[in-house]
Amino acid sequence: MEALDNILNRVSARNLVQPHPNEDELELVYKAALRAPDHAWLRPSRFIEVSDEGISKLSSIFDEYSQTIDDISPEVAEKYKNAPYRAPMIIILINSYKEHPKVPAIEQKLSTAAAAQNIMLALNAMKYSAIWRTGKLAFNRFVSNKLGLDNTEEILGYLYVGTSDGKNKKVPELDIDNFVSRL
Repeated sequence: MEALDNILNRVSARNLVQPHPNEDELELVYKAALRAPDHAWLRPSRFIEVSDEGISKLSSIFDEYSQTIDDISPEVAEKYKNAPYRAPMIIILINSYKEHPKVPAIEQKLSTAAAAQNIMLALNAMKYSAIWRTGKLAFNRFVSNKLGLDNTEEILGYLYVGTSDGKNKKVPELDIDNFVSRL
């Protein structure tokens, strides 16, 4: 029942502070990630771990990207530049597409999305928190190139990771009948 409670009570945390997982904890987190469904064992998921001075490097990339956008407001440019500082660690979700006759690109992306959920559940089980962010900084060729990704790789999002600071959102009560139909 403990695993089910972890799933039912996980929420995304907006305010994240130190500490973030240590190396041994992260090894378990990544092992959990790699248990995601993966048709034909293509291993389409990989991750870029960002912390310490890496946060400033990512900030510089986001800032450089903002300078390529025509008519960007100074406020939005500053928001992009400051985005990496929202948490003490970021795990960048990378989908590495592999050509396969039975496994389309979307299925490989879904595998990486499932890996992301496993990461978030593993972090929650260890009493850490995370929030998954996308937006213009994901699915972004400029940022992908700056991170050294090749043309078969795509950023599916950023998991901001740390310890929740403040009160977490309440888990909403949902009427399952609004989401489930039966044949």
